[in-house]
Amino acid sequence: MHTCRNCKRTFDSKLELELHRDTCSDDQLFCRKCGTRFAERRGTRDGWHYACPTDDCDGEEIGEDLLRVRDALTVTR
Repeated sequence: MHTCRNCKRTFDSKLELELHRDTCSDDQLFCRKCGTRFAERRGTRDGWHYACPTDDCDGEEIGEDLLRVRDALTVTR
């Protein structure tokens, strides 16, 4: 088994892990309300106000409903 250091998902092969790493980053944001992970740029239009890009979710603002993945991983360890 191969485990992603960012999100802790496991994969059967090293190739699957490498392909996953192309889209997984600790520079992403995590929504506590719906569990979605997304690139920071998808959550803002102006660089100051953030909201979850999921249509039916009202999560907003970093530090409230949204966490940086690197911070969320530190909290859960």
